[in-house]
Amino acid sequence: MKIGVLGTGSVGQAIATALVKAGHSVMMGSRTAGNEKAVSWQASQPTNAEIGNFDDTAAYGELLFFCLNGSFALEAAAQIAQEHVTGKAVIDTTNPLDFSGGMPPGILEAYRNVSLGEQLQAALPGARIVKALNTLNYKVMVDARVVNGGDHTLYLCGNDVTAKETIKDLLADNFYWTRTNLVDLGDISAARGMEAIVPFWVQVMQSLHTPLFNFKVVH
Repeated sequence: MKIGVLGTGSVGQAIATALVKAGHSVMMGSRTAGNEKAVSWQASQPTNAEIGNFDDTAAYGELLFFCLNGSFALEAAAQIAQEHVTGKAVIDTTNPLDFSGGMPPGILEAYRNVSLGEQLQAALPGARIVKALNTLNYKVMVDARVVNGGDHTLYLCGNDVTAKETIKDLLADNFYWTRTNLVDLGDISAARGMEAIVPFWVQVMQSLHTPLFNFKVVH
């Protein structure tokens, strides 16, 4: 599959690298095609690694990942032609975190009543946004086995049932997630709760002195 990964940070690089390793062709997108981090990532890959700007990457991918700083995600979305995302599943890993008060962060004021996931869906109405992977460290995102042998919970939400099933398959087939541990919280409005988890996740990380953990729902 041809997959576009928007974002050159640790999350974007981890996801893009894991997807190339799994046999996919991947384009990493940034504001400019010659982004230094993107060029370095491409050079580190054996094959099937392309780079471009955000719109190039959206057009390239049959499926897309948004792996951007939450403060800039809507700005990136505005640089994408609507026809390049229409009908495509888009995994939104972003979090609108406010670090102005130090650690742990809060949620940026603009996203306290309506999530970033919802605002991305509104900005890209033809895309099938699925919020997922935003409550984890990037190492756990791409290999669930890092924590408890993979036996822990991952949440997702979105308006399109078919897109969510596509993402569940991708997570199971490429990132070692067990489908029974994938909890569908409903439509994209559930992204409000998913994003709100993250400041608490940071507090737990500080207490445990490691980001390599996750929560498990038992019932």
